[in-house]
Amino acid sequence: MQNTTKKKINVRSMCVIAIMSALGAVLMFVEFPLPMLIPPFIKMDFSEVPALITTFALGPVPGVAVCLLKNLLHLPFGSSMGIGELANFIFGAVFTFTAGLIYRHKHNRKWAAISCVIGSLAMSVVCVFVNYFLIYPLYSKVLGLSTEVIVGMYSEIHQVNGLMAALTIFNLPFTFAKGIVDSVICFLIYKPLSPILKGNKTKKRGA
Repeated sequence: MQNTTKKKINVRSMCVIAIMSALGAVLMFVEFPLPMLIPPFIKMDFSEVPALITTFALGPVPGVAVCLLKNLLHLPFGSSMGIGELANFIFGAVFTFTAGLIYRHKHNRKWAAISCVIGSLAMSVVCVFVNYFLIYPLYSKVLGLSTEVIVGMYSEIHQVNGLMAALTIFNLPFTFAKGIVDSVICFLIYKPLSPILKGNKTKKRGA
């Protein structure tokens, strides 16, 4: 009986991960720029929302799995030779894993909110260094976009002195705000979805 229950839970978890990954991949296509705030090649999307929901429902590792799978599903349709998907996975994984790691020890709304803020902060800090040392060098090598060209795109909005300054002034606050927006959306829709995702017949207290 116990083995049957475990199998049901595993099957349900795999189904949730698969569905959320597919939804995340679709949301990656629904992206839009924020003119006058950040260069147009950096766009807003809400594809981390399904991963964050999965993290709260099943744990941080399933949330990271959604981040990975949604990018693999999106990879054949991307135009960045996989670089954009790599960046999306790293940032999303840091966000969801950090939030999930904190939330799993304190299952209530207060700590769910705190976990999202800390996760957003972690993602925004990581994005600066990952972009500087990995993503933008890959763009330069694979797509031929020199650092000067990239910095020039930032400088069209506000004059910056070098790539690190550009990432700190633009990407860091943008990524933090993106995490907060994703978190708010998650909070709005998670409660009614929670019993379905967890397989509970009745709602439990907490986030």
